[in-house]
Amino acid sequence: MNDRTCIVTRSSAEPDELIRFVVGPDGAVVPDLKRNLPGRGCWVTADRLHIDKAAARNLFSRAFRKEVAVPPDLGAAVDSLLAKSALGALGLARKAGAVALGATKVESSVRSGEALLVLHAEEASADGLRKITQARRATAYAGGPQIHAYKLFSEADLSLALGGTNVIHAAVLAQDAGKAVLKRMVALDRYRGGSPDDRAMFAAIADEEEAAEDME
Repeated sequence: MNDRTCIVTRSSAEPDELIRFVVGPDGAVVPDLKRNLPGRGCWVTADRLHIDKAAARNLFSRAFRKEVAVPPDLGAAVDSLLAKSALGALGLARKAGAVALGATKVESSVRSGEALLVLHAEEASADGLRKITQARRATAYAGGPQIHAYKLFSEADLSLALGGTNVIHAAVLAQDAGKAVLKRMVALDRYRGGSPDDRAMFAAIADEEEAAEDME
């Protein structure tokens, strides 16, 4: 078995598209997000659906060629680890001055192209989302960066990570600390099924730009 072949799909992929698992000393399957735990590992496509399938079909035992214990909450445990990693990176970005808070500052950083990504709390209002989404769309139409938005955490989670209160909207700026946040937010978003509406918006912009070029 290829070291980077998903045990569910049997397809090879890049490391960031997979999650590595090893067997712990107690014989239980352990997620290895940093890919540095010792021992023979197996890989699963990095989303909740495939990990749940691997557990339900007893594919971990087959991959390790021995009976292993699969925690009943493995899928949820991986989600928790990814979320913790993302929030930790977000906290470090705040300390590095790479985060803008509040709808006004977020919209400004988006329109200036300084924002690398946008975060909305689960409690964000439709009006607040609309204004920032319009700014992201306008920036992309003007030839600026495609700034993706993620709605992965509650207001309480964002406030705790960012050392504030009532944090509903935040922008992570395009600095080194921000790049670490982006990588982790992308991983968590992928694990939870992705953001199809966000991708569709930028795909539509690209299609319109291509159509306009064809007419020139």
